[in-house]
Amino acid sequence: MSDYILKAENIFKSYQTNKKLKIEVLKGISLNVIPHKISVIVGASGAGKSTLLHLLGALDRPDSGKVIYDGKNIFEMSDEKLARFRSENIGFIFQFHHLLPEFTALENVIIPQMIKDKPIEEAKQRAEELLERVGLKERMNHKPAELSGGEQQRVAVARALANNPQIIFADEPTGNLDSKNSESIHQLILELRDAMNVTFVIVTHNANLVNLADIVYEIKDGKLKERD
Repeated sequence: MSDYILKAENIFKSYQTNKKLKIEVLKGISLNVIPHKISVIVGASGAGKSTLLHLLGALDRPDSGKVIYDGKNIFEMSDEKLARFRSENIGFIFQFHHLLPEFTALENVIIPQMIKDKPIEEAKQRAEELLERVGLKERMNHKPAELSGGEQQRVAVARALANNPQIIFADEPTGNLDSKNSESIHQLILELRDAMNVTFVIVTHNANLVNLADIVYEIKDGKLKERD
């Protein structure tokens, strides 16, 4: 087995402003994501943390460079194949939970599985198991508006796990929560790493979450380095 689940090689990414100025955000970034570990990416606002996360998670394409899963550069895939790869291999947790408000917690976790054509009963069982694991056994038939912020984010975590992804990318997963709920989500991430061997790559400003990481990377001036 490889000692990494994902390998990024020499990633460059730039954007053009309205005045046609080219701004280089990522300048040759490389990293290996180790399986069953929590990797955290830190850096100043605007340093390119979310940009890097979106590239690693195949939500965007780089100007140049590779992201390799299973020996293959995913950016050689067509957009259609890349979307399928993303749905089958990657889970996402964002700062704002992005739950569908008209559906219950249970239905929000079932839907990604149905998109992959999983039988409804199998999808329902998986959703129930995940919601119980994240501590929402008694709340799974509630809609998002009936849940607290922390509970909503737990639903988002369960949804990210629904299709049993190889890796979960989280962008400021506790950035919208108070300290008590943040700590609860941090402990949940640790439990999932240990109990389910989940691999996490997390962008955060939260010092407490940084302290829980197995590996910490810092982006500065478009470059990435691992902290000692």
